[in-house]
Amino acid sequence: MNEPYSPATPRPISSTSPSTMKMFMGFLTVFIVAQMIGTVLFCLYLHMKMDKMEEVLSLNEDYIFLRKVQKCQTAEGQKSTLLDCEKILKSFQDLQCKDGEASKQQPKFEMQKGDKHHEHPNVMHKNETSVAAEKRQPIAAHLAGQKSSKAVSVLEWRTTMYGPMSNAISYQEGKLKVKEAGLYYIYSQVSFCTKAESSAPFTLYIYLYLPMEEDRLLLKGLDTHSTSKSLCDLQSIREGGVFKLREGDMVFVNVTDSTLVNYKHGSTYFGIFKL
Repeated sequence: MNEPYSPATPRPISSTSPSTMKMFMGFLTVFIVAQMIGTVLFCLYLHMKMDKMEEVLSLNEDYIFLRKVQKCQTAEGQKSTLLDCEKILKSFQDLQCKDGEASKQQPKFEMQKGDKHHEHPNVMHKNETSVAAEKRQPIAAHLAGQKSSKAVSVLEWRTTMYGPMSNAISYQEGKLKVKEAGLYYIYSQVSFCTKAESSAPFTLYIYLYLPMEEDRLLLKGLDTHSTSKSLCDLQSIREGGVFKLREGDMVFVNVTDSTLVNYKHGSTYFGIFKL
């Protein structure tokens, strides 16, 4: 009995769902991006390592060169045939010459600036503080009369507890010397004892000291003696003015008769301050 032939039924082709395909593509994209980022980071790391290795190698070369120079400077190294000491020492001298020429060509202000940057921060802070303090401190001096046992041509003075005495002003044998040029107010008061039998006026002078020529008169004040019959009547002369002084100028006070000057506290004084 013959059975009818029927062809085999074809197997259905399996198809991947769209959602599975999207997930696969997403994972693939993430993997590729991560791979690229990793590659970039690895390249950066290699670049940094190479730079560091170059620095180490250059330091090693410098160290080896210095060791060779040091060895060539010894008697044992000069006898060695493995080292070309003449060439090594010549190269070292050439480097020294180049360094010296570069330092000479560099401006002075740049060198000073570089030294300042290399100073310790505490030292820099102290220097800045001291300079600022000197700028804030006024340039002034106030002295009280110093009694002398004999007649003097230049009145003598002494410092007081509350009177200023700046470092920019010095005292030398009755004279005040300024270390900075500028405008200065100079003042003085002298109290003196008068007697009726004396008719000549008592005069107070402030001079600018000039060692190579005659002293220059800056201020002059005078007062007639009292007509009182008492043995001593106290009177005072006070004068002051503004003058332009040069660096190193000196000023001093003189009177007609220093034996008549009264030296009680606050009676006789001499001072100067910069405007």
